Amino acid sequence: MHRAESQDNMLVKSYILLPLILSAFERDASIMSIELRTPAPYLEVLRAAAHAAAADLRDVRAQMRVRGLRVYEQQRLEAGVEAKFICRGYHERMLLLDDVIAAQATTHMRRYLGLDSKKEA
Repeated sequence: MHRAESQDNMLVKSYILLPLILSAFERDASIMSIELRTPAPYLEVLRAAAHAAAADLRDVRAQMRVRGLRVYEQQRLEAGVEAKFICRGYHERMLLLDDVIAAQATTHMRRYLGLDSKKEA
């Protein structure tokens, strides 16, 4: 039985997480633009963070192509997100639980925003 290497799993996990992070930045920017009296500085920070996350997603996709990885199905489940992917010809499956997604997304978002990623919200 073939098992994806840890680098492959990290790429697939990033492939799943980064679009969720981008959506969160977009949603937050939309809310801030309506709710804040002077949203411009906050939106600038969010745009810069989203730009960095989008660049990382492009890099992840390029690395996946090089390593022969392709996610062919993502499904939202009650417990989290399931991704089915091909790793150099072998079919694999990954389940990311909601708690794991929230924790890792928060860590990544803090990094993109230039905050201390070790602090808790």
